[in-house]
Amino acid sequence: MNRHVKSLFAAGLLALAPLAADAGGDPANGRKLAYACLGCHGIENYRNSYPKYSVPKLGGQHQGYILAALKEYQDGARWHPTMHGYASTLSDQDRADLASFFSSVVPKLETTEVTGTPPEKASICIACHGRNGFGTMDEYPNLAGQHADYIVQALNDYRLGKRKNPIMQPFAQQLTQDEIHALAKFFSSQRGLKTPSHD
Repeated sequence: MNRHVKSLFAAGLLALAPLAADAGGDPANGRKLAYACLGCHGIENYRNSYPKYSVPKLGGQHQGYILAALKEYQDGARWHPTMHGYASTLSDQDRADLASFFSSVVPKLETTEVTGTPPEKASICIACHGRNGFGTMDEYPNLAGQHADYIVQALNDYRLGKRKNPIMQPFAQQLTQDEIHALAKFFSSQRGLKTPSHD
């Protein structure tokens, strides 16, 4: 990790600290609110209409990360018209309840077992996302088991500035497409995230 990325990493930790304190929520109310979400996120292998990529798995995702993602959609730091529209209707408590529900869908996996051989660039990823794709802090997403094409889309969105993040943008901009696909394949092959049941 070069010096520039390290300094941005430290700044990102400080910026995310307030979100960690607000990650509590009511999973029962989150389940009710999630009814609208599950029309896309509750269907296995459901794909976004444009651009074409798999809708991300949210079952077992970190609360803090979901809170941050919804806020970024609301603020326009992430580009997605449908998500921007939905996130803009949510209160702070709604976001906390949704985050609590989705994080509770899959029991926490207490394992550090790694499937396959990590690609070279994964040595940078592990500081935030862990050796096996489990975020090292609540604000960092679990990547284990996420759809490979979604990870590719996310990294390219960071690379092109469609997602704005002081840690991820400079890192993604250094990657080739082969490196992006290798990272996506590795993290998607780990045991972790699930598609929540749509019932």
